[in-house]
Amino acid sequence: MFKHRLSLTALAIALLPTAALANDEQGDDPHGKAHADDDGIVVVGHPPVDFNLLNSTSTIEGDKLDVSLRGQLGETLASLPGVSATSFTPGASRPVLRGFDGDRIRVLTDGIGAIDASSVSADHAVVFDALTVDHIDVLHGPAVLLFGGQAIGGAVNALDKRIPRAVPDGIKLDVLGSYGSAASERAASGAAQFRLGDRWAASVDASWRKSDDLKVPGFVNSPSLRAALLDEAAEYRADGEPAEAEEYEELANLSGKVPNTAARSTTFGAGLAFIDAGGNLGISVQRQDMRYGLPSRPGAGHHDHGGGDHGEEPVSIELGQTRVDLRGAVELGDGLFDSIQVRSAFGDYQHIEFEGDEVGTTFTGRGVEARADLVQNTKGGWRGRSGIQYFTRNLSIVGAEAFAPSNDVTRFGVFTLQSLRIGQIELEGAGRYERATVRANSVGFQQAYDLWSGSAGLTWRFAPGWKLGASYIRGARAPAPEELLSDGLHVATQSYELGNAAFRPETSNGGEVFLRYDGGRYNLSLTGYLSDFDSFIAALPNGAEIDGFPVFEYSQGKARFQGFEAAASAKVLDWTDGGLTLDAQADYTHAELKGVGPVPRIPPLRLRGGAEFEFGPLHLRSEVEWNDKQDRVASFETPVAGFTLVNVSAVWHPLGDEGPLTLSLAANNLFNVSARRAASFTRDFVPLAGRDVRVTAKLSF
Repeated sequence: MFKHRLSLTALAIALLPTAALANDEQGDDPHGKAHADDDGIVVVGHPPVDFNLLNSTSTIEGDKLDVSLRGQLGETLASLPGVSATSFTPGASRPVLRGFDGDRIRVLTDGIGAIDASSVSADHAVVFDALTVDHIDVLHGPAVLLFGGQAIGGAVNALDKRIPRAVPDGIKLDVLGSYGSAASERAASGAAQFRLGDRWAASVDASWRKSDDLKVPGFVNSPSLRAALLDEAAEYRADGEPAEAEEYEELANLSGKVPNTAARSTTFGAGLAFIDAGGNLGISVQRQDMRYGLPSRPGAGHHDHGGGDHGEEPVSIELGQTRVDLRGAVELGDGLFDSIQVRSAFGDYQHIEFEGDEVGTTFTGRGVEARADLVQNTKGGWRGRSGIQYFTRNLSIVGAEAFAPSNDVTRFGVFTLQSLRIGQIELEGAGRYERATVRANSVGFQQAYDLWSGSAGLTWRFAPGWKLGASYIRGARAPAPEELLSDGLHVATQSYELGNAAFRPETSNGGEVFLRYDGGRYNLSLTGYLSDFDSFIAALPNGAEIDGFPVFEYSQGKARFQGFEAAASAKVLDWTDGGLTLDAQADYTHAELKGVGPVPRIPPLRLRGGAEFEFGPLHLRSEVEWNDKQDRVASFETPVAGFTLVNVSAVWHPLGDEGPLTLSLAANNLFNVSARRAASFTRDFVPLAGRDVRVTAKLSF
């Protein structure tokens, strides 16, 4: 064992410049529960990171994840407390956490960023394959200090099994197939893990997904947009231009399907790992390709830009990424330190925007993210971890509609996370320093930012099953390149965007208070949060127009985000092989730009109530989700009507709860209600899906 430990130590040290966080070596559960213990400990490294700094963590896994799977990450997570989605199009939807999106949210795979361009623009898809993931954590508050200072609004961490975490006894197979009626969505995936000896394991996986244009109830366009289009039609008719008038009337009366929203994707991956008692080392390779349509705002395509009229051709995006991941750990014994964990990834990304068959703008990027963590053993109630993190990405943006210059971003950070338990009191603290550099040679720009973040918290276990806590966090985020350097037409937002190279870091001071109860049959979670920003960056109209498009200029000022999340469940009936559980949740965010008005695209108050019956291997669920109207909107936005959705599902394990086969049938938006998401740029012309009947089969053995 000493020889193995020594060799693994040498390998880990060699990988430190390009390595990062690792995950615990544990067996795989066919229902996706291998990453959490009975207390819901979240596994983001090994051993499990169960600090109370993670008190605002939400998790989706197992059967619930299988039923919720969608083509994009935002739609998969949108039912969780405090989570909405950008819903730009079915092919591009990022999560929105407590009203934050874009560069303020980190999307991670196994603790390492996506290394794509999804945070640059709302129409850019996340390079993420939900079909190969078996566990997703949503992290708010102090937890994000583990993953980067720029994730000032939160982080999403998805765990897959591509790098094996244990040596299986034989061959383990996972096969999944599904169909969704709202877009005739077909999806299939398969993964296999197998042993190559006593300490070696390998994996292979593949997935495929294809969907047609999205079916919606009623008119595609919102009432306000329909009225504007009909007014345009009336003006053309009055001017003696009936052909133009008919075109606008046709756009106004579009119904049933959202044009140009079809999507397809494929993923292939493989992994190899060496695992023994002294540590582990693994590598994986993934290739993902996607193509999806971008619906255009009706009437906006008649503007001339980039030297020609591009409004007549449908716009689509084709993207691909090759990604290589490394993960390793060395066990250090029972002294002060438990282990060294290393994790890294390299991504090669290309994204091409097509106008019909013509290439428009091309985004090409390469990046590396790496981290190394030194994990302490628990000694007298004290535990912790400290580490370093490195990220670099170069992004080339070429084309007539490149709204920002090509740029390079580099970040280097050091952090520590510590916890001390004294009786029923647990004290927590964390600190992070990060130096971020943004460089754009074509415009002669280079700027470095020194970012300091920290947190402190206290948790009191005042009675069996009960926890009361509070935490403070100071966050700091370097401005994104597009916030600094944009100067061009951004087709996705139908605006001309202007950055400001003089921006200082975005800083916030905030806190959370929470109350938790875990009593087995009864559970309660209440969280209140507040964040004050001294230098919040937002794109706002300045009243000017360029080439017929409104100019949105990035500006910096004070802002406040505050809100709450609540969830409760009660098993009101209990019998030998099941029971009846009632649950409810609520979330709300109030966000204000001081002296300006509401922050754009903030989700409204949302309430959800559900009932779940368990009859041995059969689980039945029904739920009602109510979304309030959103009339606290920015001056350039239109209000969003409220709506109520009814969802039902049935999950059956015909060979028993622990058996290999799972069948599910779900009907989302059962009554085919017209609904629009307030967090979406495209809400006026891309509503949510109508009635969606989904059938899923999963086999794991």
